[in-house]
Amino acid sequence: MYVICVETSFAAAHFLTEFHGKCERLHGHNYVVRAYARGETLDKAGMLVDFGEVKGRLRQVCETLDHSCLNDNPVFASSPSAERIARHVFEEIARLDASIPLSAVEVFETATSMARYEP
Repeated sequence: MYVICVETSFAAAHFLTEFHGKCERLHGHNYVVRAYARGETLDKAGMLVDFGEVKGRLRQVCETLDHSCLNDNPVFASSPSAERIARHVFEEIARLDASIPLSAVEVFETATSMARYEP
């Protein structure tokens, strides 16, 4: 099995409406987002999928979130957890380009705290 991974980042603010603690207050993160593609076969060039294609779609989705208050985006039901962000990014990449054999998306809020979505 072959797996590739591409990474990008975006900065955004959010607060967690259903959480009681410091994260219920408005704050921001420099999110790092990784998208994984997985498959058993390679093309004639010996690639699963072009890194540039996957990274382009990942950047396209993350640009819509960059420098925003994520709570204003209805897709997150006003509580944009890293888990919900990961699912949103996955679904948007899949919607934009069904030819990418996407297998997972990871969203890091910090270097040591990450959520992963796999359908």
